[in-house]
Amino acid sequence: MPRELPQDHFCPWREEAEELKAEVSRIGGEVDALKGQLAALQRHVFGRRAEKLPTVAAELRGAADSTAARAEAAKEKRQARAARKAEEAPAREIRHVVPAEERHCPACGSEDLKPLGKGRTSVVYEYVPARFEKQVHVQEVLSCACGRGVVTAPPPSRVVDRGEYGPGFLSHVVVSKCADAMPLHRLAQRVERSGVPMSRSTLTDLFHQAASVLLPLSSHLLQVIAAAEVVWADETPLRVLDVKKTRRGYLWTFLTQNEAGQWLIGYRFSLGRASKTPKEVLGGTRGALVVDAYTGYNAVTLPEGRVRVGCWAHVRRRFFEALATAPEAREALDFILALYRVEALARDAGVVRTDAHRELRQQQSLPVLSALRAWMESQTPRHLPRGPMGQALSYALKQWDALTRFVSDARLPLDNNRSEAALRKAALGRKNFLFVGHEAAGANLAGLYALVATCEANQVNPEAYLADVLLRVQTHPHSRIGELLPHEWMRRRTADPPESPLHLSP
Repeated sequence: MPRELPQDHFCPWREEAEELKAEVSRIGGEVDALKGQLAALQRHVFGRRAEKLPTVAAELRGAADSTAARAEAAKEKRQARAARKAEEAPAREIRHVVPAEERHCPACGSEDLKPLGKGRTSVVYEYVPARFEKQVHVQEVLSCACGRGVVTAPPPSRVVDRGEYGPGFLSHVVVSKCADAMPLHRLAQRVERSGVPMSRSTLTDLFHQAASVLLPLSSHLLQVIAAAEVVWADETPLRVLDVKKTRRGYLWTFLTQNEAGQWLIGYRFSLGRASKTPKEVLGGTRGALVVDAYTGYNAVTLPEGRVRVGCWAHVRRRFFEALATAPEAREALDFILALYRVEALARDAGVVRTDAHRELRQQQSLPVLSALRAWMESQTPRHLPRGPMGQALSYALKQWDALTRFVSDARLPLDNNRSEAALRKAALGRKNFLFVGHEAAGANLAGLYALVATCEANQVNPEAYLADVLLRVQTHPHSRIGELLPHEWMRRRTADPPESPLHLSP
């Protein structure tokens, strides 16, 4: 019978074995983490497009009906394009007459010919180079025969007093940079090719002047978004010019969808990523905030702020990255795909954001969530915390309350993809113009981005919109400034008669 050792007995071999076991576990976690990073890097650099994270829509279609689905999607795209043709560009009819030497019947030779219907019609799309024009405004001046009175015609409306550039010109500058991601020095070259002397510094001044004039409108847009019940938010880096080098700033986006289904998109620029910006925009408001796991939003969600709603797209991305070292991550992806399948059913049935949508989630999404939670808890002990799979499991479990709130409220989405999409245009601009000159320039860019993005989200022509409101916003009553937001401007322009002050003639 072996002798029992006292409780306080010290065994150096046992202690050393425990230390070695802990060290092996630590090294194993680091190896798994490095394997995951290597697989992600190889997939990014060498991988085929099929090896990248597939979209939810593509996975919902599935491989079996992919051909039929592609054919149906192509048909819908053709129909949509055909429907847009009537609204695309102004048409100009060009008549082609039969030459004089051919104006005789090829059968009998008679010259007694008459038109046959409207003629044979074909369509050709041609590019007519855009042009700038120099408008010389002459104000009539009348004098009285008495020699004591003079009457002068009113001057043209200007965005800036004594400014040499009209609202259409300023609108073109703003849209070129904010919608088309064109650096101003390239735009200056294009303007000069059109016959207008121009420098980058002049265009920069015009861009900031437009932002200053439209500041009441972009600020009000952000206030309307902050007052909404459900708000999406995200942020992306944006470089700021500094002495000898650039420093990192951030462009934040805040957006919401109103009852009519229209998207309102706002932006805010800051020199840091701290919670100061979310607090300035959303502080003191109530409702839901759809964000990722970044703790900078805690200032407006804790302790009595907005309810935090998690993003399943981020969870899905983490499990996909873990596939290289943990094939069982495919089960998690299947569970998440089942959640999106329920949302697709709601869209097909036309019940999104209704009580029927909430009931559908309660009946079908809730069991999926329960099964996924049980699966993740069973998988957690099998994976090292620092490995890709361990990190994916930890991320999902820590965010579980935020990730499952959508089940009880049909207004809440599954993911934060709308915010990421709102930042893509800014990311394209960042590649083209690289940085902003200073903090005020970043703030001006954010304000103009907001108006242009909201126009595009609601099928409003941003050039026509800005050319109109650049003049209206300066005299419009501040208490009714919301009438000039893109979606309201479009509604009134469509509904009001021609004599309405909010009507813009085409």
